[in-house]
Amino acid sequence: KPPSYTTHIKPEWYFLFAYAILRSIPNKLGGVLALAASVLILLLMPFLHKSKQRTMTFRPLSQLLFWTLVANLFILTWIGSQPVEHPFIIIGQLASFTYFTTILLLFPITAALE
Repeated sequence: KPPSYTTHIKPEWYFLFAYAILRSIPNKLGGVLALAASVLILLLMPFLHKSKQRTMTFRPLSQLLFWTLVANLFILTWIGSQPVEHPFIIIGQLASFTYFTTILLLFPITAALE
């Protein structure tokens, strides 16, 4: 008789992006630190904003990065709902890397250029 429990667990939809980041790092401590950083970094985003112009209306590079981040969050949310298998592991690792790179590196560089 097969077990009555599910082998694939997943959190609520609003935690799926963070769950995907947690799963993308093989080391347990590294995964927990990346999970915490992924949520804390969203709280720090207003302080990372260094551009003199507040609106993104006249900053096309910032608009592109914003929509890239939105698409990346959708990908991470989708990956968080998938089982831990071959193609989803690599996609999750790439999306996690893109998430941190976009926020910590590309947003400040773009703000300095525009």
